[in-house]
Amino acid sequence: MTSLTVTGLARAHRWLRAHPLAADAFLAAATFVTVLIGASVSRYTDRHPPGSGFVLLAFLACACLVLRRRAPRAVLCATSAATLFEIVDIRGPAPHTQIAMSVVVALYTVASRTERPMAWRIAVVTVAVLTAGGMAFGMPPWYSQENLALLAWTGMAGAAGDAVRSRRAYVAAIEERAVRAERTREEEARRRVAEERLRIARELHDVVAHHIALVNVQAGVASHLMDSRPDQAKEALAHVREASRSALAELRATVGLLRQYGDPEAPTEPAPGLGVLAHLVDGFARVGLDVTLTMASTLPGGPGSGTDPAEAAAVLGRLPGAVDLTAYRLLQEALTNVHKHAGPGARAEVALLRGADRLLLTVLDDGAGPFPEAAEGRGGHGLIGMRERATALGGSCEAGPRADGTPGFRVRATLPLPGRAEPTLTP
Repeated sequence: MTSLTVTGLARAHRWLRAHPLAADAFLAAATFVTVLIGASVSRYTDRHPPGSGFVLLAFLACACLVLRRRAPRAVLCATSAATLFEIVDIRGPAPHTQIAMSVVVALYTVASRTERPMAWRIAVVTVAVLTAGGMAFGMPPWYSQENLALLAWTGMAGAAGDAVRSRRAYVAAIEERAVRAERTREEEARRRVAEERLRIARELHDVVAHHIALVNVQAGVASHLMDSRPDQAKEALAHVREASRSALAELRATVGLLRQYGDPEAPTEPAPGLGVLAHLVDGFARVGLDVTLTMASTLPGGPGSGTDPAEAAAVLGRLPGAVDLTAYRLLQEALTNVHKHAGPGARAEVALLRGADRLLLTVLDDGAGPFPEAAEGRGGHGLIGMRERATALGGSCEAGPRADGTPGFRVRATLPLPGRAEPTLTP
């Protein structure tokens, strides 16, 4: 058998499984042809050829098999009644018991789709009734080949259906056990992950609480003895340095447990901030986005204002690390949205204003392209992430069309700057 033939048979099998009614119709037609062939080659055909009544009765009995999946017991009753009618009909010539092939198919279906006790009861009754009718009213003698064949075929149909039902139940039980085992493994894995997280949380708590308590105590001692006993103050500061070094080492070891094999190494470069704003602006300029930058600061003693991205750190002054990183990420996301959504030829205007207690960031564009989907409530995560970053620092971020009615989009963020209150140390 060639591979092309095997492929064709597999395709036909898949189609029949997907269309059970068509498969049953094909089976009914095949059974009808088998009945006619069996009746034609019977040893009694020369004396009693099958008539039109037998053909019609066989057709009706086999046609019932189309509904064998929907009503298996009703189909079994119909085919058995047709077979008994052909056997018991005393007005016609000697009966042709080949019509019982429809009963064989129906009995197999019932036995394969019914629980074992009920299936065996139905099979025994069917076999007994058909065999008794054949022996009593069929072709003599009562132990003739046709009567024994009727007993054998119906009995094998019930046994085959029971075997198929048992195999289906066995396979279903194996699949259920496999699913249950997989679910159990997943639950066990989640439980172990939760336990490991709890253990690591305890480790982190112990490490941080212990060493920070030591640092606090030693720092208080150093502050108290700085003027009167500088040698002891230096010793206390040495203890602070040692405690902080130990805390960092233990934290690195504990967090290292969370890193899986094959994960990339931790980055060694510092986190980006407004100090590298020039690289960000140059990157967008290389892709065709014209960015105009304006910076101003109200802090005394500073340059006051500027437009050169390389002078951002000098104009805005030193910012807290979290604020510096958040401002950089907000600018990065806002300019990315301008490049993606504002359309060709759009320009962006970036304004940074540093006050005593807050940093104001504004990004405007004059593009005529569609607004980002997140601004119109249709999804997207960029603007949502910008708001979350600003809110995490206690600030705010607004995004939407420009307020003056001109085409374009505006992003405005306010990031609070923490005060510089002197810490109070208690010796």
